[in-house]
Amino acid sequence: MNLFSLCRAGLGALALLVSGLAAAQSGSTPVFVLNSLDADVSVIDPVSWREIKRIPTGKEPHHLYMTPDEKSLIVANALADSLTFIDPRTAEVQRTVRGVIDPYHLRFSPDMKWFVTAGNRLHHVDIYRWDGRDLVLAKRIPTGKTPSHIWIDSRSTTAYSTMQDSDELVAIDLARQEIKWRIKTGPMPADVFGTPDDKTLLVGLTGSDSVEVFDVSGDGPRAVRRIKTGAGAHAFRSAGDNRHVYLSNRVANTISKIDLKTLQVVDNYAAPGGPDCMDVMAGGRYLMATSRWARKLTIIDTEKREIARQVKVGKSPHGVWTLEHAAR
Repeated sequence: MNLFSLCRAGLGALALLVSGLAAAQSGSTPVFVLNSLDADVSVIDPVSWREIKRIPTGKEPHHLYMTPDEKSLIVANALADSLTFIDPRTAEVQRTVRGVIDPYHLRFSPDMKWFVTAGNRLHHVDIYRWDGRDLVLAKRIPTGKTPSHIWIDSRSTTAYSTMQDSDELVAIDLARQEIKWRIKTGPMPADVFGTPDDKTLLVGLTGSDSVEVFDVSGDGPRAVRRIKTGAGAHAFRSAGDNRHVYLSNRVANTISKIDLKTLQVVDNYAAPGGPDCMDVMAGGRYLMATSRWARKLTIIDTEKREIARQVKVGKSPHGVWTLEHAAR
């Protein structure tokens, strides 16, 4: 190696050191991106916006969720039948829980008593009791074909799950662990999102270009309208202002901003590479989306309405999460 190369390498190492020190001094915590086809997690420094390490997981991790106390980030490894617990501050693996069958999607109830997983491959929803550390299976509930995403109401009484291949929305009573009702939806329902008053559910129709809206305030559900967003309507993320929610349109390569009071699209943002899961950084200005087909994390400046940067990650990036997030 010549003198120029040595100097360049030294400057590169110095730059990484400085960015690391800046992150430590600013108190920044990592951004985590699941790489489904690499079976690992990219850990990204939000100061230098570089991938700083990879964390091996089980096979096909798709979604992740923070424990209610925000002390652990849980990665659901669908084909490994396991959960990987990661410290969201240090990016160190805390433990692996095995024997959780086919955990594709996952969610905690607000009261922290229930942990629910959707078995996408094996057509069931599992309800676990949670004591703050350990999971105990309360019941495995057979559902329709390919349960996809889960939402739990603010009272921690009902879990809602979409059925991707039987085109249904199912409501499950958490205390009784039984299905309360089911209703047909449009094609390929994916993510589901509830309004703060628990009266309305939004369902992204990945096989269409719309969000289907259901009134669930009565004894049974009613389909009340559709909101046209873009082809491949897929995943939701709260904007953090208790008024708006973002929706990724995976085929249209856009992200729509929906007003939860008027149930109308109020803005759209370009998001190349098949936008999938999202997270909103603290302050609400920057929206992060995994670009599923481009192997990148895309960060959007919602004030300037432009892409601020992209970060190279692994194969088929899916879930994204950060501890420094906007209110959910």
